[in-house]
Amino acid sequence: MPGRHSLSEDDSAAVIAAARACAEAARPQTLRHFRRTALTTENKDGQGFDPVTEADRAAELAMRDVLARLRPDDAILGEEYGRSSGSSGLTWVLDPIDGTRGFISGTPTWGVLIAASDAHGPLFGIIDQPFIGERFEGGLGLARSEGPGGEIPLGTRPTRTLAEATLFTTFPEVGSEAEARAFMAVANRARLTRYGMDCYAYALLALGQVDLVIEAGLQPYDIHAPIAVVEAAGGLVTDWTGGPAVDGGRVIAAANPTLHAEALAVLGEALGD
Repeated sequence: MPGRHSLSEDDSAAVIAAARACAEAARPQTLRHFRRTALTTENKDGQGFDPVTEADRAAELAMRDVLARLRPDDAILGEEYGRSSGSSGLTWVLDPIDGTRGFISGTPTWGVLIAASDAHGPLFGIIDQPFIGERFEGGLGLARSEGPGGEIPLGTRPTRTLAEATLFTTFPEVGSEAEARAFMAVANRARLTRYGMDCYAYALLALGQVDLVIEAGLQPYDIHAPIAVVEAAGGLVTDWTGGPAVDGGRVIAAANPTLHAEALAVLGEALGD
């Protein structure tokens, strides 16, 4: 892409090493609180329930400490502590626990999201699931996962039609009433629809286990790392009009362009676009 940040081989290796160091730093901070009955939880949303825990804050601080040491010239955008400026042209986009509702419920489908991005979007990303011990990496020449089963190359599957597809989203209500109707228009044509996986759904898509993830109401820190991982695996991630998804909002991730186009057409028809 013209204008993208250009990284040398040494710079790429340094970014990958820093991302892995962030993941390693966040793991113990999340695990020492996971499935603990004394976990302190606060609600960030006075109108609904948007939980944050001491684990979210501790994990982000641990990653910020790593970046201050290894990448002091880079900017940071984190869910819990906002933006810090940098001069390198790179921004680390951090979600210390994507899926805090799942985290406080004891389900192992939350994850730590880490992305190194330029002005156009993510160059490299990690989806890390500390409890299972799985890590998914994409970008800068990598498309791999590692975990209890060893190292596995990432690759999306060639499902061609919605009638054959497995579709994920996090919440059955998806977003607004109109967004929920649009999602259900796709779900009604899919072979199988499942809910509640948070960032792990994108990891499964990159692993070739599912075909589509459709969500709404996302923030940049929710999607930068998944974009990097899914695209490195051969999939694509856009908004619901086919445009860039780096700002969050309405997002669709698909295993391949054919499936992406069919799902986009159904979403657009349902929304009246």
